[in-house]
Amino acid sequence: MEQAPAAPPTMPRVKLGTQGLEVSKLGFGCMGLTGAYNSPLDDDAGIAVVLHAFRRGVTFFDTSDVYGPHTNEVLLGKALKQLPREQVQVATKFGIRRGADGVSSICGRPEYVRACCEASLGRLGVDCIDLYYQHRIDTSIPIEETIGELKKLVEEGKVKYIGLSEASPDTIRRAHAVHPVTAVQMEWSLWARDIEPEIVPLCRELGIGIVPYSPIARGFFGGRGVTQQLAAESNLKGHPRFSAENLEKNKLLYLKMEELAKKHHCSPAQLALAWVLHQGDDVVPIPGTTKTKNLDANIDSLKVNLTDDDLKEISSQIREEDVAGGRQYTSFQQYTWKYADTPSQGRKSAKY
Repeated sequence: MEQAPAAPPTMPRVKLGTQGLEVSKLGFGCMGLTGAYNSPLDDDAGIAVVLHAFRRGVTFFDTSDVYGPHTNEVLLGKALKQLPREQVQVATKFGIRRGADGVSSICGRPEYVRACCEASLGRLGVDCIDLYYQHRIDTSIPIEETIGELKKLVEEGKVKYIGLSEASPDTIRRAHAVHPVTAVQMEWSLWARDIEPEIVPLCRELGIGIVPYSPIARGFFGGRGVTQQLAAESNLKGHPRFSAENLEKNKLLYLKMEELAKKHHCSPAQLALAWVLHQGDDVVPIPGTTKTKNLDANIDSLKVNLTDDDLKEISSQIREEDVAGGRQYTSFQQYTWKYADTPSQGRKSAKY
Protein backbone atom coordinates (compact mmCIF):
# COMPACT_ATOMS: atom_id res chain seq x y z
CA MET A 1 0.00 0.00 0.00
CA GLU A 2 1.16 3.52 -0.73
CA GLN A 3 2.82 5.27 2.18
CA ALA A 4 1.08 8.20 3.81
CA PRO A 5 2.72 11.52 2.95
CA ALA A 6 5.21 13.05 5.35
CA ALA A 7 3.60 14.91 8.22
CA PRO A 8 3.12 18.57 7.30
CA PRO A 9 4.88 21.16 9.45
CA THR A 10 1.62 22.85 10.50
CA MET A 11 1.40 21.03 13.83
CA PRO A 12 3.59 22.65 16.50
CA ARG A 13 6.30 20.37 17.89
CA VAL A 14 7.50 20.38 21.48
CA LYS A 15 10.14 18.75 23.62
CA LEU A 16 8.57 16.22 25.97
CA GLY A 17 10.78 16.23 29.04
CA THR A 18 14.45 17.21 28.91
CA GLN A 19 15.94 13.95 27.62
CA GLY A 20 15.54 14.73 23.90
CA LEU A 21 12.12 13.36 22.91
CA GLU A 22 10.33 15.66 20.46
CA VAL A 23 6.66 15.08 19.65
CA SER A 24 3.67 16.81 18.07
CA LYS A 25 1.98 19.21 20.49
CA LEU A 26 -1.14 17.05 20.25
CA GLY A 27 -0.87 13.28 20.45
CA PHE A 28 -3.42 10.60 19.63
CA GLY A 29 -4.72 8.06 22.15
CA CYS A 30 -5.38 4.83 20.26
CA MET A 31 -7.32 3.00 23.01
CA GLY A 32 -10.81 3.57 21.61
CA LEU A 33 -9.99 2.19 18.15
CA THR A 34 -10.33 -1.36 19.48
CA GLY A 35 -13.35 -0.72 21.70
CA ALA A 36 -13.78 0.96 25.07
CA TYR A 37 -16.29 3.78 24.84
CA ASN A 38 -17.80 2.47 21.58
CA SER A 39 -17.66 -0.63 19.36
CA PRO A 40 -14.19 -1.49 17.99
CA LEU A 41 -13.38 -0.37 14.46
CA ASP A 42 -12.32 -2.91 11.87
CA ASP A 43 -8.64 -2.81 10.94
CA ASP A 44 -9.05 -0.75 7.78
CA ALA A 45 -11.12 1.91 9.54
CA GLY A 46 -8.76 2.06 12.53
CA ILE A 47 -5.70 2.35 10.31
CA ALA A 48 -7.43 5.10 8.32
CA VAL A 49 -7.89 7.16 11.50
CA VAL A 50 -4.20 6.81 12.41
CA LEU A 51 -3.09 7.75 8.89
CA HIS A 52 -5.43 10.76 8.87
CA ALA A 53 -3.97 11.93 12.19
CA PHE A 54 -0.48 11.69 10.72
CA ARG A 55 -1.47 13.65 7.62
CA ARG A 56 -2.71 16.41 9.91
CA GLY A 57 0.65 16.53 11.70
CA VAL A 58 0.09 14.19 14.67
CA THR A 59 3.20 12.03 15.11
CA PHE A 60 2.80 10.88 18.73
CA PHE A 61 0.66 7.74 19.10
CA ASP A 62 -0.23 6.19 22.46
CA THR A 63 -1.28 2.58 23.06
CA SER A 64 -0.90 -0.15 25.72
CA ASP A 65 -0.64 -3.92 25.90
CA VAL A 66 -3.84 -4.01 27.99
CA TYR A 67 -5.97 -2.30 25.33
CA GLY A 68 -7.86 -5.11 23.66
CA PRO A 69 -5.87 -6.69 25.28
CA HIS A 70 -3.08 -6.74 22.67
CA THR A 71 -5.30 -5.93 19.66
CA ASN A 72 -4.66 -2.19 19.95
CA GLU A 73 -0.90 -2.61 19.59
CA VAL A 74 -1.44 -4.97 16.65
CA LEU A 75 -3.67 -2.40 14.93
CA LEU A 76 -1.18 0.43 15.48
CA GLY A 77 1.58 -1.87 14.21
CA LYS A 78 -0.33 -2.35 10.94
CA ALA A 79 -0.73 1.40 10.58
CA LEU A 80 2.97 1.99 11.27
CA LYS A 81 3.86 -0.13 8.25
CA GLN A 82 2.33 2.64 6.11
CA LEU A 83 4.16 5.47 7.87
CA PRO A 84 7.80 6.64 7.83
CA ARG A 85 8.97 5.10 11.12
CA GLU A 86 11.56 7.80 11.81
CA GLN A 87 8.83 10.47 11.85
CA VAL A 88 6.57 8.71 14.36
CA GLN A 89 6.88 8.54 18.15
CA VAL A 90 5.30 5.36 19.53
CA ALA A 91 4.31 5.17 23.19
CA THR A 92 3.05 2.00 24.81
CA LYS A 93 2.65 0.70 28.35
CA PHE A 94 2.93 -2.37 30.55
CA GLY A 95 1.88 -3.22 34.06
CA ILE A 96 -1.84 -4.03 34.04
CA ARG A 97 -2.59 -7.75 33.82
CA ARG A 98 -6.12 -8.80 33.03
CA GLY A 99 -6.98 -12.33 34.13
CA ALA A 100 -9.28 -14.74 32.33
CA ASP A 101 -11.93 -13.78 34.89
CA GLY A 102 -11.64 -10.13 33.84
CA VAL A 103 -10.04 -9.10 37.13
CA SER A 104 -7.06 -6.75 36.78
CA SER A 105 -3.83 -6.86 38.76
CA ILE A 106 -0.68 -4.76 38.64
CA CYS A 107 2.84 -6.11 38.10
CA GLY A 108 6.17 -4.30 37.92
CA ARG A 109 8.54 -7.21 38.53
CA PRO A 110 11.67 -7.01 36.36
CA GLU A 111 11.10 -10.28 34.48
CA TYR A 112 7.53 -9.19 33.71
CA VAL A 113 8.72 -5.79 32.44
CA ARG A 114 11.12 -7.48 30.02
CA ALA A 115 8.59 -10.04 28.80
CA CYS A 116 6.01 -7.30 28.17
CA CYS A 117 8.52 -5.17 26.27
CA GLU A 118 9.52 -8.04 23.97
CA ALA A 119 5.86 -8.87 23.32
CA SER A 120 4.96 -5.24 22.57
CA LEU A 121 7.88 -4.87 20.17
CA GLY A 122 6.57 -7.91 18.30
CA ARG A 123 2.95 -6.73 18.13
CA LEU A 124 3.95 -3.22 17.05
CA GLY A 125 6.44 -4.55 14.52
CA VAL A 126 9.16 -2.12 15.65
CA ASP A 127 12.76 -2.51 16.84
CA CYS A 128 12.44 0.12 19.54
CA ILE A 129 9.65 1.71 21.59
CA ASP A 130 10.07 5.49 21.69
CA LEU A 131 8.37 5.97 25.08
CA TYR A 132 7.65 3.02 27.38
CA TYR A 133 5.44 3.67 30.39
CA GLN A 134 4.67 1.74 33.51
CA HIS A 135 0.87 1.90 33.15
CA ARG A 136 0.09 1.57 36.86
CA ILE A 137 2.42 1.26 39.83
CA ASP A 138 3.08 -2.07 41.53
CA THR A 139 3.00 -1.07 45.20
CA SER A 140 4.37 -4.44 46.35
CA ILE A 141 7.95 -3.91 45.13
CA PRO A 142 10.35 -0.94 45.22
CA ILE A 143 10.02 1.29 42.15
CA GLU A 144 13.82 1.07 41.81
CA GLU A 145 13.52 -2.58 40.72
CA THR A 146 11.04 -1.80 37.94
CA ILE A 147 13.00 1.22 36.70
CA GLY A 148 16.25 -0.74 36.92
CA GLU A 149 14.92 -3.18 34.33
CA LEU A 150 13.61 -0.35 32.15
CA LYS A 151 17.07 1.21 32.32
CA LYS A 152 18.55 -2.05 30.97
CA LEU A 153 16.03 -2.02 28.11
CA VAL A 154 17.14 1.53 27.26
CA GLU A 155 20.79 0.46 27.32
CA GLU A 156 19.95 -2.46 25.01
CA GLY A 157 18.25 -0.12 22.51
CA LYS A 158 14.78 -1.64 22.92
CA VAL A 159 13.36 1.48 24.56
CA LYS A 160 14.38 5.11 23.97
CA TYR A 161 12.66 6.91 26.82
CA ILE A 162 10.74 5.80 29.91
CA GLY A 163 7.58 7.11 31.52
CA LEU A 164 5.21 6.53 34.41
CA SER A 165 1.42 6.73 34.61
CA GLU A 166 -0.60 7.47 37.77
CA ALA A 167 2.57 7.55 39.89
CA SER A 168 2.81 9.30 43.27
CA PRO A 169 5.27 12.17 43.88
CA ASP A 170 7.57 9.91 45.94
CA THR A 171 7.52 7.23 43.24
CA ILE A 172 8.27 9.77 40.50
CA ARG A 173 11.20 11.23 42.43
CA ARG A 174 12.70 7.83 43.29
CA ALA A 175 12.23 6.51 39.75
CA HIS A 176 13.89 9.60 38.27
CA ALA A 177 16.92 9.05 40.52
CA VAL A 178 17.50 5.60 38.93
CA HIS A 179 16.99 6.69 35.32
CA PRO A 180 15.59 9.99 33.99
CA VAL A 181 11.82 9.83 33.51
CA THR A 182 10.82 11.59 30.28
CA ALA A 183 7.06 11.81 30.78
CA VAL A 184 4.34 11.24 33.33
CA GLN A 185 0.90 10.34 31.97
CA MET A 186 -1.98 11.47 34.16
CA GLU A 187 -5.65 12.25 33.81
CA TRP A 188 -5.88 16.03 33.44
CA SER A 189 -8.85 18.01 32.26
CA LEU A 190 -11.21 20.65 33.54
CA TRP A 191 -12.97 18.01 35.61
CA ALA A 192 -9.81 16.16 36.77
CA ARG A 193 -7.36 18.59 38.33
CA ASP A 194 -5.98 16.73 41.32
CA ILE A 195 -2.44 16.64 39.87
CA GLU A 196 -2.09 20.43 39.90
CA PRO A 197 -0.91 21.04 43.50
CA GLU A 198 1.86 18.41 43.67
CA ILE A 199 2.47 16.41 40.49
CA VAL A 200 2.72 19.29 37.99
CA PRO A 201 5.26 21.34 40.03
CA LEU A 202 7.31 18.18 40.69
CA CYS A 203 7.45 17.30 36.99
CA ARG A 204 8.59 20.83 36.18
CA GLU A 205 11.23 20.72 38.92
CA LEU A 206 12.63 17.47 37.49
CA GLY A 207 12.23 18.34 33.79
CA ILE A 208 9.57 15.68 33.12
CA GLY A 209 6.92 16.20 30.43
CA ILE A 210 3.21 15.79 31.23
CA VAL A 211 0.90 13.74 29.00
CA PRO A 212 -2.75 14.27 29.96
CA TYR A 213 -5.08 11.39 29.17
CA SER A 214 -8.85 11.93 28.89
CA PRO A 215 -8.34 15.70 28.28
CA ILE A 216 -11.95 16.04 27.07
CA ALA A 217 -13.20 14.24 30.19
CA ARG A 218 -13.79 10.88 28.48
CA GLY A 219 -15.87 12.68 25.87
CA PHE A 220 -18.12 14.43 28.40
CA PHE A 221 -17.23 17.88 27.04
CA GLY A 222 -17.95 16.53 23.57
CA GLY A 223 -21.50 15.86 24.77
CA ARG A 224 -21.14 12.16 25.58
CA GLY A 225 -24.00 11.25 27.86
CA VAL A 226 -25.49 14.74 27.50
CA THR A 227 -26.33 15.49 23.86
CA GLN A 228 -25.66 11.91 22.77
CA GLN A 229 -26.50 8.62 24.46
CA LEU A 230 -23.76 6.36 25.80
CA ALA A 231 -23.23 3.43 23.44
CA ALA A 232 -24.73 0.18 24.73
CA GLU A 233 -21.28 -1.45 24.86
CA SER A 234 -19.53 1.56 26.44
CA ASN A 235 -17.53 0.83 29.58
CA LEU A 236 -18.43 4.34 30.74
CA LYS A 237 -21.67 2.86 32.04
CA GLY A 238 -19.57 1.71 34.98
CA HIS A 239 -17.91 5.11 35.51
CA PRO A 240 -19.16 7.07 38.55
CA ARG A 241 -19.46 10.37 36.68
CA PHE A 242 -21.58 8.80 33.94
CA SER A 243 -24.08 7.09 36.24
CA ALA A 244 -27.60 8.36 35.61
CA GLU A 245 -27.83 10.27 38.89
CA ASN A 246 -24.42 11.95 38.60
CA LEU A 247 -24.75 12.64 34.89
CA GLU A 248 -27.93 14.58 35.55
CA LYS A 249 -25.98 16.85 37.93
CA ASN A 250 -22.95 17.09 35.64
CA LYS A 251 -25.07 18.29 32.72
CA LEU A 252 -25.02 21.71 34.37
CA LEU A 253 -21.26 21.86 33.80
CA TYR A 254 -21.72 20.97 30.16
CA LEU A 255 -24.27 23.76 29.73
CA LYS A 256 -21.78 26.22 31.28
CA MET A 257 -19.13 24.94 28.89
CA GLU A 258 -21.47 25.51 25.95
CA GLU A 259 -21.85 29.15 26.93
CA LEU A 260 -18.11 29.64 27.30
CA ALA A 261 -17.47 27.94 23.96
CA LYS A 262 -19.84 30.34 22.16
CA LYS A 263 -17.71 33.22 23.41
CA HIS A 264 -14.60 31.61 21.90
CA HIS A 265 -16.31 30.54 18.65
CA CYS A 266 -15.54 26.87 19.11
CA SER A 267 -17.20 23.71 20.39
CA PRO A 268 -17.22 22.74 24.10
CA ALA A 269 -14.84 19.85 23.30
CA GLN A 270 -12.43 22.20 21.53
CA LEU A 271 -12.48 24.64 24.44
CA ALA A 272 -11.86 21.82 26.94
CA LEU A 273 -8.90 20.60 24.89
CA ALA A 274 -7.58 24.12 24.28
CA TRP A 275 -7.60 24.69 28.05
CA VAL A 276 -5.34 21.64 28.53
CA LEU A 277 -3.10 22.63 25.60
CA HIS A 278 -2.58 26.04 27.21
CA GLN A 279 -1.30 24.56 30.49
CA GLY A 280 2.30 24.71 29.25
CA ASP A 281 4.79 23.86 26.50
CA ASP A 282 5.63 20.68 28.42
CA VAL A 283 2.01 19.42 28.22
CA VAL A 284 1.01 17.06 25.37
CA PRO A 285 -2.58 15.77 25.63
CA ILE A 286 -3.59 12.55 23.85
CA PRO A 287 -7.30 12.69 23.03
CA GLY A 288 -8.68 9.71 21.19
CA THR A 289 -11.58 9.26 18.80
CA THR A 290 -12.92 6.80 16.24
CA LYS A 291 -14.22 9.53 13.89
CA THR A 292 -12.09 11.62 11.55
CA LYS A 293 -14.43 14.61 11.92
CA ASN A 294 -13.81 14.60 15.68
CA LEU A 295 -10.09 14.14 15.05
CA ASP A 296 -10.07 17.19 12.79
CA ALA A 297 -12.01 19.17 15.39
CA ASN A 298 -9.52 18.16 18.09
CA ILE A 299 -6.58 19.25 15.94
CA ASP A 300 -8.31 22.53 15.17
CA SER A 301 -8.49 23.23 18.91
CA LEU A 302 -4.85 24.31 18.50
CA LYS A 303 -6.25 27.41 16.77
CA VAL A 304 -8.22 28.43 19.88
CA ASN A 305 -6.17 31.15 21.57
CA LEU A 306 -6.79 31.73 25.26
CA THR A 307 -5.38 34.55 27.37
CA ASP A 308 -4.47 34.14 31.04
CA ASP A 309 -7.75 35.86 31.89
CA ASP A 310 -9.65 33.41 29.66
CA LEU A 311 -8.01 30.47 31.40
CA LYS A 312 -8.90 31.87 34.81
CA GLU A 313 -12.50 32.44 33.77
CA ILE A 314 -12.88 28.92 32.39
CA SER A 315 -11.24 27.39 35.48
CA SER A 316 -13.54 29.35 37.80
CA GLN A 317 -16.67 28.41 35.85
CA ILE A 318 -15.86 24.69 35.45
CA ARG A 319 -14.68 23.53 38.86
CA GLU A 320 -13.70 19.99 39.77
CA GLU A 321 -15.39 20.34 43.16
CA ASP A 322 -18.72 20.81 41.35
CA VAL A 323 -18.41 17.47 39.54
CA ALA A 324 -20.59 14.62 40.84
CA GLY A 325 -18.79 11.26 41.16
CA GLY A 326 -15.16 10.15 41.45
CA ARG A 327 -12.79 10.61 38.50
CA GLN A 328 -11.81 6.95 38.25
CA TYR A 329 -13.69 3.68 37.86
CA THR A 330 -14.37 2.37 41.36
CA SER A 331 -12.44 -0.85 40.71
CA PHE A 332 -9.39 1.17 39.62
CA GLN A 333 -9.51 3.84 42.31
CA GLN A 334 -6.88 1.97 44.37
CA TYR A 335 -4.42 2.25 41.45
CA THR A 336 -4.49 6.05 41.13
CA TRP A 337 -1.47 8.21 41.95
CA LYS A 338 -2.54 8.97 45.51
CA TYR A 339 -2.10 5.30 46.40
CA ALA A 340 1.02 4.65 44.31
CA ASP A 341 3.87 4.76 46.81
CA THR A 342 6.14 1.71 46.76
CA PRO A 343 8.22 0.08 49.54
CA SER A 344 11.72 1.40 50.07
CA GLN A 345 14.52 -0.78 48.69
CA GLY A 346 15.24 -3.72 50.92
CA ARG A 347 11.64 -3.79 52.17
CA LYS A 348 9.72 -5.91 49.70
CA SER A 349 6.20 -6.99 50.42
CA ALA A 350 5.86 -10.41 52.02
CA LYS A 351 3.87 -11.31 48.93
CA TYR A 352 7.12 -11.96 47.04
